Amino acid sequence: MVDSSAVKALLRKRRSCDTPAAPQLRDSFEVTMKNFLLGVVAGSALLILGMMLYLRLGLAEVRADLPPSPLETKILTAAVHASIRRQAPEISNPIAPTDENLIAGGKLFSGNCSGCHGNPGSPENNGDSLFPPIPQLHRVGTEYTEAQIFWIAKHGIRRTGMFANGKWSPDKDLWTMAAYVRRIRQLPPAVQKALEPKKTSMSN
Repeated sequence: MVDSSAVKALLRKRRSCDTPAAPQLRDSFEVTMKNFLLGVVAGSALLILGMMLYLRLGLAEVRADLPPSPLETKILTAAVHASIRRQAPEISNPIAPTDENLIAGGKLFSGNCSGCHGNPGSPENNGDSLFPPIPQLHRVGTEYTEAQIFWIAKHGIRRTGMFANGKWSPDKDLWTMAAYVRRIRQLPPAVQKALEPKKTSMSN
């Protein structure tokens, strides 16, 4: 049989050997964590300081006739999309997408937006007179919902060529255009025909 007193004595001896090391391990772990956190804080502070110096020294390119860097494009495009998703309430368009309403939206778009965004059947506008380039909606369409298109048309996009049309256009017109823009690449044939540019005949 195993002597229980001997086992207990052995366990007490083992604990007595391990105990002094525990506080040292704990202190070492705390020091490591503190150094790690200090490194994170210092690195973040240096990054922010570097960005501020970059901007304050005028090193950032602001000319509209030069393309931005891929990194700038990626970061700012993601920021714009995230802001629109967050701020545009996802509500249903009160304007039904009937042929009549889509034709009305197309006419509003042609009169107010096509000068920048292009129009089906009109001479091509490359949309690269500004950076970021103006999206040619009849060619690329849009990934935004109707509610987001309405919000963009109403409030505009800061530091781009997109106006805040809500200052002079009523919500009904903006919703009507939103219905058209959302379907600009998949318009019903009757709507496409109604919106075709009228051909002027040459008279002798």
